[in-house]
Amino acid sequence: MSDLASRSTLSGSYLFTSESVTEGHPDKIADQISDAVLDAILEKEAALEAAGYRDANGVPARLDAVRCACETLVTTGTVVVSGEIRTQAYVDVQKIARDVICRIGYDRAKYGFDGATCGVINMIHGQSPDIAQGVDESYDAQAGRTTDPLDLVGAGDQGMMFGYATDETPAYMPMPHYLASRLAERLAQVRHDGTLPYLRPDGKTQVTVRYEGGRPAAVETIVISTQHAPEVEDMGAIEADMRAHVIAPVMEAAGVPWEGAALYVNPTGRFVVGGPMGDTGLTGRKIIVDTYGGMGRHGGGAFSGKDCTKVDRSAAYAARWVAKNVVAAGLAHRCEVQLAYAIGVARPLSVMVDTFGTGAVADDAIERAVEKVFDLRPGAIIRDLDLRRPIYEKTAAYGHFGRNDPDFTWERTDRTEELRAACGLDA
Repeated sequence: MSDLASRSTLSGSYLFTSESVTEGHPDKIADQISDAVLDAILEKEAALEAAGYRDANGVPARLDAVRCACETLVTTGTVVVSGEIRTQAYVDVQKIARDVICRIGYDRAKYGFDGATCGVINMIHGQSPDIAQGVDESYDAQAGRTTDPLDLVGAGDQGMMFGYATDETPAYMPMPHYLASRLAERLAQVRHDGTLPYLRPDGKTQVTVRYEGGRPAAVETIVISTQHAPEVEDMGAIEADMRAHVIAPVMEAAGVPWEGAALYVNPTGRFVVGGPMGDTGLTGRKIIVDTYGGMGRHGGGAFSGKDCTKVDRSAAYAARWVAKNVVAAGLAHRCEVQLAYAIGVARPLSVMVDTFGTGAVADDAIERAVEKVFDLRPGAIIRDLDLRRPIYEKTAAYGHFGRNDPDFTWERTDRTEELRAACGLDA
């Protein structure tokens, strides 16, 4: 059991902190561009397949043949888009990148980065056939051991993925991360809607929560760093605006008191130079922001720019789906699920459930129920969560989990009765 898991079952007091970033943070710009490229490919490939398109060699367009691992770097005045992609669709990578940047709000040179004038370099190339063969036809299928269509899709990589859920918030997310994400989201909202027109796209938030007996008891500290126009020099006015227009609405909506919390707004005293002019951004460099804010573990694989055959993404979504259903079913107050895969192999190598001592039944009983109720082969995950849709750009900012959006199918709690029945409990 991890140190965090051990400590959170104690009756004592401890602090836990999580952070988030806005859509204008350099790393998040990169994530959104990578996922926008993926979305464009999925959308266009689906249209080609529907139209019966075939290439010059007579190969038909097929949505399930799309493979994408798109990586983006952003720095002062420049965007570099690279990676390995297999598709029959043509997408305008330069236009996609520029549209994302302008949509975020970097649409004027005086902001330090301008989507209309920055350089965009496309360095995308084809996927390795050595990787493709194991995904197109799994290890067992190649050996003639299966003809089940869901066994044919091999995992797009090896590795382990974690999913986590807790009943400490209605979104089944850890409170520090949930609040930090909603604060970052609100920062962007008041900028876009003109409430605080002097704000600029880059920003970060951080929330520290005091836990008592493993449950959140109080918000101890809130940190907000927000890029702003150079003519705004009164940090006291910015702090007052953060209190009134960002923090208070988020905390009120969450039903969380915060009046006694320590507050730090732009603690360096000035935040004018931001975005790619202030820091280089890279796809996949905010994996803790993307998931659970450090509460629970992480397998290390990033999500953005990866198609659904890449288990770094699809299996992490499935693990969250499983963990959330376990908690929503009342089988535990907290649940962490680990899945592990080998590249080219359809069935997971291992499935682990840890309820940190909060389970209504033994963890191994929940594990057996999970394996009975959920099919965790990549092909089944793709089918059950309907992952071949252009839904990914909006996942790339403000967290992949804990958001109320019908396209986030991994957030459904649709297997609770089956899980309870499989554990021998009344539905």
